[in-house]
Order: sequence, then C-alpha cells, then structure tokens
Amino acid sequence: MRVGLIGAGGHGKWHRRRIASLDVTLAGMADPAPVEDAGDVPVFTDHRELLSSVPLDVVVICTPPHTHLPIALDALRAGCDLLLEKPPVVSRAEHEVLATALASTGRACQVGFQALGSAALARLVPGTYPRVATVASWQRDDAYYARATWAGRQGLGDGALVNPLAHALMQSLAVIGDDPVSLTAERYRTRPIATDDTVFARVGFRGGATLLAAVTLAGEDFIAGEVIADGPAGRVVLEYPTDRLRLPGSDPVEVPGRIDLLDNLIAHRRDGTPLVAPLARTLGFTTLAAALTGGPLPALLDDAFITDLGAGAGRVRVITGINAVLWRAASTGRLPSELDVPWASSEGALHLTFA
Repeated sequence: MRVGLIGAGGHGKWHRRRIASLDVTLAGMADPAPVEDAGDVPVFTDHRELLSSVPLDVVVICTPPHTHLPIALDALRAGCDLLLEKPPVVSRAEHEVLATALASTGRACQVGFQALGSAALARLVPGTYPRVATVASWQRDDAYYARATWAGRQGLGDGALVNPLAHALMQSLAVIGDDPVSLTAERYRTRPIATDDTVFARVGFRGGATLLAAVTLAGEDFIAGEVIADGPAGRVVLEYPTDRLRLPGSDPVEVPGRIDLLDNLIAHRRDGTPLVAPLARTLGFTTLAAALTGGPLPALLDDAFITDLGAGAGRVRVITGINAVLWRAASTGRLPSELDVPWASSEGALHLTFA
C-alpha cells in the first residue's frame, strides 16, 4: 500500500510517525515549506507534482482547512482514497461537492476525527440521550494565533469549537446520532482576532435532543474535554481526550483501545471494513462549524474581565471566572446572556435554523 502525505510539517509530522508504524510505504510527500528528515522519500513543493509523479493508493491531507477541497478533488482524480484532516471542509456546499466526487469516482474518504475510533465512545448508544453537554477549558497563547496566515480568521476553518476543540463537538454529535436543525450561539474573543476563542452553543436536533457546548481557549483550570449525556438510566460522562468513561453509579475508568483511522482506511480498501469516520458522518459537524465561523465577528471582551499570564508571544489571556460559567451553562442549558454573566453580550450572537 503506497501512501502519500500532503502537508508534512506541523501535525503532518504526527502522520509521518503513524505511517511509519504501519505496514505501508510512505511513497512521497508534498509541502511548499522545506521538509526535514525526508530520507529517501521524494518531496515535492506542489501536491499536483506528487500526484502526477508517484503512484499512490492513499493520500493523507494535512493542510489548512480552506485548502482541503481542491487538494482532495485532485487526489480523487488521481485515483486515491483519502484521509482528510478535520475540519474536512469549510461549508456545506463544499461538503456536497466532495460527496459528489466520492460517489462518482468510487473512492473513500476518512475524516481525521480519531476520537471516533474510541472504544469508550462505542459504549454509548446513539439516540438514547435526549440531553447532552460538552465542556472544555484550554489555553492558547499569542503565538498560536500567529502560527499561520489562516489562524484566527473567519471562514477558513478556525475557531475554538471548529478546530482545537472540534472533537468535543464531533463526539457530542456521535452520541446524539441525529441531524442538527437549530443553533443559538454566543461567541467571544479576548484578542482582536477575526474568530472566537470562547463559544457557547445550544443546538436542537430533529428528534428533539439538545446539546449545549461550552468551550474556551482562555480558560482557568484545565478541563480536558467532557461529553455529559443524560439518559433514562442516568448520566454518562466521557472525557474524550483520555477515553475515561463514567457510567451511572460507577467511578470513572479508562476504556483502552482506539481504532487507528489510517489502518481502518487501509482495511476498508482491502476487505471493505466499514470506515470509522466517513465523510457522511461529519455533515452535522460541517453544518455547525460553517455557521460558527460565519456571520458577524464575535464579541470582543473588555480587558477588565481578562487576566494576562506571561508576555510576548507566550502571553495567555484568561477570562476571570470562565470555568464556573462553562459549568453553569452546561448544567442549565443556558447561554451567558441568559445567566446574567457581567461580560455577556448579544454582539456576534447566532440564531439559525437548518433544513
């Protein structure tokens, strides 16, 4: 099995290690920037040169989100199956274009939501939890928003719940197992960036379930990422980054085992093994992500509500009392403006319905 990697730096280095651990051949890489430690693997500065010069079975695409669709279409035309990093595309229109191309070429696309391969997630039965919440509190410094030209910009696949905390949203959607039909969201930023670093989103679903997502990149004490699902048997809590699961009446336990997405894609090619994260499974994510990264700019918080830690590129901005607000929102299903939070604002709020 011959694998190509498009986007070999940054997170692409993680993919290089994963490829090296499997019974496949890294046959070529493409990246406009110099690629370190390539060894005897051919490297191209243009992905089209890679696709036209090297016979490939599978292509891993690890480039900025807004570049995914054209590269994916080129790889499909070259006869390759895809492992496409998340977020897969930046709009529902792009999702439909890619889905059509997959159908016409007969090729497969796995999306890089590796947490969907979790054995802990598999313990939860989709459709049995009418109320779900997800909470995460991370920190990102100024350098994070200067890491690339697309970072912190609207409509290019960046945003707290769309990129770094995308798994919180995708895991919640997997637990609910239904189509989103409405979104009410408040988005906030602690810097003059063009996207959010803090999001509160209330999502309604076709079958009546609800999701309240409360996440921040300007957090206090670290919350790795919890999906909290309430059902007839009680409350289930999944800490998705660690695969720790707490079932009703039990203590949290780590549930070992994750299906590797590239390994799963290769098995799909060889014997038809079902994909863990096919493109079709991510339509709800793309629907919500596109909405959350569009529209008016998020509300810019006043410095009076923010504490700066560190200086220079390593400066971290922390919203005072944010963790308590995250938990209140998750437990009540209400947004900050509905909780009378002092810094809450309707500026940049979203009120959308989906067909």
